[in-house]
Amino acid sequence: MLTQPIRYTFGGDEQLFAEISESMSLPAFFKSLSMVKNIKEQAYDGILDVCLANASFQIRFNPDILHPDDLLAKIKSLESLTDSQQLQSLETRIVEIPVLYNDPWTYETLMRFRDRHQDPDATDLEYAARINGLKNVEAFIEAHSSSPWFVSMVGFVSGLPFMFQMVEQEKQLEVPKYLSPRTDTPKQTLGYGGCFSCIYSVRGAGGYQMFGVTPTPIYDPKQTLPYFKESMVFFRAGDIVQFKAVDRNEYDCILKKVEEGSYSPKTRPFSFDFDCYQNNPEDYKKKMMEVLYVD
Repeated sequence: MLTQPIRYTFGGDEQLFAEISESMSLPAFFKSLSMVKNIKEQAYDGILDVCLANASFQIRFNPDILHPDDLLAKIKSLESLTDSQQLQSLETRIVEIPVLYNDPWTYETLMRFRDRHQDPDATDLEYAARINGLKNVEAFIEAHSSSPWFVSMVGFVSGLPFMFQMVEQEKQLEVPKYLSPRTDTPKQTLGYGGCFSCIYSVRGAGGYQMFGVTPTPIYDPKQTLPYFKESMVFFRAGDIVQFKAVDRNEYDCILKKVEEGSYSPKTRPFSFDFDCYQNNPEDYKKKMMEVLYVD
């Protein structure tokens, strides 16, 4: 549990930003999640929206209804309540996301933008493997896909998940963003920046390193696929993601099912217990994988 006080700053006349921690961690995420839950339950008149982020949250409010000083006092009063009643469990999902690492589409794209990269003579995967002290691309892919990821926020563009790997800090993969952003990134690219992995939900500009592509749509405005029935955005904060490396044949097979409208990613409900995970992370991750892969 984090004990340091939350740092508050106002953004313009209608935004209050609350920073739980300067660095992302599961304790920071759970404290942020708990604060957001408590704020929403209070249903303060004048609060228009509360947005959860990796280790922070932001409140949009109407200053004509709720004075900024009054809002700040109310939110600060919830800190002690949150510390004494912080969420320790979360009803969530475990999702398998197939990935064609080192695919031809992101390769073609990254080669077009080598002048914006730290290492113009290497691919993104080669660069990531080298700066993380791994012997080759295959070792990096194994490190990236061997442990599950926690979705800490969804945003930036519609449906894009930011994911934090559930490993010890000393095993955390870290890769900087491009020196300057690209003007193109293929749809459903598996990206990486800092300590976060992401999936680009749509084609467009981007600055994260590109490692591969998934055939699994994560954003469907028309809600044509069965798993988008409730929402056009697939991921939710708190989801647990297990990447699965696939070859081109398996990728094409999944893509055909997507085009036929019959595909749904492997998804299982899961009750995540934060204390149990903290007490024995490796055993708990094995339990999660048993839930995902044992029918």
